[in-house]
Amino acid sequence: MNVLIFNGTMDSAPYTTANRVAGYFEEQFRQKGFATEVFSPKGGHIPFFEYPKGDMPEPVKAMCDAFLKADVLVWLTPLYHGSMTGVMKNALDWLEMTSKLSNPYLTGKVVALVCWGDGHQAMQGINAMDSVAKALRAWVLPYSVPIMKEHLYTADGKDFTEPYKMKFERMISLLGESRVLKHIQ
Repeated sequence: MNVLIFNGTMDSAPYTTANRVAGYFEEQFRQKGFATEVFSPKGGHIPFFEYPKGDMPEPVKAMCDAFLKADVLVWLTPLYHGSMTGVMKNALDWLEMTSKLSNPYLTGKVVALVCWGDGHQAMQGINAMDSVAKALRAWVLPYSVPIMKEHLYTADGKDFTEPYKMKFERMISLLGESRVLKHIQ
C-alpha cells in the first residue's frame, strides 16, 4: 500500500510540530510495511495556482503524480485562521490538473485528517480539509485527530503523549483496514 503524508506547511526545521507529526506517521507506516512518501510545499516550489498556458510546472506534475500514486493519504496542517494553511490549499488546487483523467482528482482514495491548534479549535481545520477532500472525490476516513497542541507533547517535550500516540495508531490501523476493504469490494 502506498501512503502519502501531506505536510501542509512550509516548516523546514525538524523540531516543528508539522515535521515531528509527519515523521512519526512516516515511521509508523514503514514499520507496518507500507510504502511511504512525505510531500510538503516547503521551499516554494509549488507556484500560486493558475491554469498553465503551456506545460504544467515540473514540481506540480511531480506533486500530482505523488497524490495519484498514493492509495491512502494523511493530511496534516496547523490551524491557520480557522482553516488549513494557504500553501496547503494552493497545492490542493493544483490537483485540478488531473480533472481530465479517467479517475480525476483523488477519486476513490481514502484521506485521513490531522490538525492542531493552541486551543479547542482544531476541528475547524479538520472540517475545512474534509470539504476539500470530498470536493476532490476522496473518501474521508471517519476518524480524524484534532490536536490541542498543549496536550500533544510529554512534559519534557521530547515525545508525544500516550493519548495522542493511541489516536495516531488508531488512524493508521483504520487506514490499513480501509485499503483491505476496498480490495474486497
